[in-house]
Amino acid sequence: MAVPRARRCGVMTDVGLLIFFAVLGAVICAKARVPAGAVVFSLIALVLFVGTPMGAGLPGAVSTFMSTVGEASQPFTNGNPGPATASTDGGPGAVG
Repeated sequence: MAVPRARRCGVMTDVGLLIFFAVLGAVICAKARVPAGAVVFSLIALVLFVGTPMGAGLPGAVSTFMSTVGEASQPFTNGNPGPATASTDGGPGAVG
């Protein structure tokens, strides 16, 4: 016995509706100035989205973005003074 076409697509539609209502709940909480509720609803929507096939690549994309930002900021965080910092050795940029 074959499952009707509308029934086969129901799972993704249901998850989509849950995500929509979670985002709607976050907006309502934000408008009502209830930040904790907005954060909870946003986290629920994020977890539901990552659980879908479309959002499955999101953690990897965020990881790649963060590692790229970390590599780009490496020259600024390893202790070498940048060109905008004042010199402390009495050179031309010294103050005082």
